[in-house]
Formats: sequence, structure tokens, C-alpha cells
Amino acid sequence: MRQFRFPIILTVAALAVTACVPITPMPGQAPTGPVATTPTAPTVLDAASRAVARTAINAEMAKRLPGANTAPYTDCVVNNATTAELIDIAQMTNAGVSGAADSVAAIVSRPGTTQCIAGAAASARSTT
Repeated sequence: MRQFRFPIILTVAALAVTACVPITPMPGQAPTGPVATTPTAPTVLDAASRAVARTAINAEMAKRLPGANTAPYTDCVVNNATTAELIDIAQMTNAGVSGAADSVAAIVSRPGTTQCIAGAAASARSTT
């Protein structure tokens, strides 16, 4: 009976150990299963693009709300835009190409942005 248990125990131990070892694909073979990714930190380019986009968005908001403090509304637009949209706005602004107004309008039309702007407007009215 003892001789019979030993191979079973070795087999179970071998399976347990191999379950812990990550399986890596052969060179040239695509990985199977989920691939862990780490989030990337914003780069300097992202920060510069955000700053340029923020300036362009603030200018667009000022055109639509002359005389108003547009900073809170600009924050709403920036916070509800994707990084790609902010980069696009920055690139259009740097290139002198029109279209930033359309991009800003598209972001403003989103429910989250609209709610944020309404909240900022209500806050501005209560402080005056």
C-alpha cells in the first residue's frame, strides 16, 4: 500500500508546482490568456498638451460666456475629456487649425460635463 501512495503524492506535488509557474509563450507566439498591464503615468507631453488644451478650452468658453469666470467651466470640460481629445485640441491649437470649438462643444454636450457645468454655475450664483 505504501508503494502505491508515493507515486500519487509525487504526481499531485508536481501538478501543484507546475500550476504556480507562469507559462510564457515561445518566441514569435502570441500570449494566451489575460496579460497584466501596469497603468502608465502621465508624461511630460501629456502635461504640456493638457496645458495647451486647457488654454484653448478656456478661450472657447470665454467666447460663449463673455465676462464670466470660465475657469470652473473649463475644469468641467477638461475633467470630462479623454486624454486623446485633449491632445487633439492641443494639436489643433498649436497648428492653428479650426475644429477645437467643435471638440469642446462635443465634450460639453456630454451628460457628465453638463451636470458639472450646472453645478459650477449654481455655485457661482450662490457666491455673488
